[in-house]
Amino acid sequence: MKLGEVNANYLQRQSPQLRKLNKIKTVHYSLKIEGNTLSEEQVSAILENKRVIGPQKDITEVINALNVYDSIHKFKPYSSKSFLKAHMMLMKDLVKEPGVYRKQSVGIVQGEKLTHLAPPFEHVPFLMKNLFDYVKKDGELMLIKSCVFHYEMEFIHPFIDGNGRMGRLWQTLLLIQEFPVFESLPFETLIHATQEQYYKALSASDKSGKSTPFIEYMLQVMDNSLNELLSFSNRSMTDIFRLEYFIQMNKSEFSRNDYMNVFKDISSATASRDLVKGTELNLIQKIGEKNKTRYRVIS
Repeated sequence: MKLGEVNANYLQRQSPQLRKLNKIKTVHYSLKIEGNTLSEEQVSAILENKRVIGPQKDITEVINALNVYDSIHKFKPYSSKSFLKAHMMLMKDLVKEPGVYRKQSVGIVQGEKLTHLAPPFEHVPFLMKNLFDYVKKDGELMLIKSCVFHYEMEFIHPFIDGNGRMGRLWQTLLLIQEFPVFESLPFETLIHATQEQYYKALSASDKSGKSTPFIEYMLQVMDNSLNELLSFSNRSMTDIFRLEYFIQMNKSEFSRNDYMNVFKDISSATASRDLVKGTELNLIQKIGEKNKTRYRVIS
């Protein structure tokens, strides 16, 4: 029901500028989970082919991720070959053999403790084939299948590096087959905000031998993401989502008071910051000064 409401009220009217902003947020937070140090503004600058000062590895990660998300509709969600091609693009110039399943044993270590020993590398092609066969089958909701794929892929750990970002990418790819809104809904932001729970859910599923704890966690993340889009009066909503919602109301010109009449829970200072950001991102144009200031939506 929520997905239908979002599709009707949000996705169809989303502007190219907002799609771009959501792609920037998706890439930024997915990589930040992996330790990338670049800011959202730097990711935006890279997208616009501007020079950015930062660690070369972090810049390469962003360039690769932007290329992959630009090509997301070219990947085949049920194809292991397409999966490997995506990894090749995502990890280009970052690992020795991008796009190739690992050929050595790996484990995940936190501190001095081994928290997960992945299956032997000889089993990886067979296990991944079984996983792709599972998502091809009918009979189970795509919301559930996408979560199972994400968890099982992380458990198999098919690559030396890039498993986390591939899990999030491929879950998005599976979801958009039925729910296009997930292409524009950067739920990576909520995974980042609940990163400790993300890893706890993975660990709980490992210990129980079932993907249920991770499925429950991911469904909650998706539900929270949809609620954030729909709950436009919520004080915890991001500035971007407030701007998105307001722009979709098709007001040709408006004042700060008009903006605050829609978002009654925010302060005048927050409204001002939102509108400044909207002008910086070329979503709206400022007209006039001081008490005569008005804003016009840039189409």
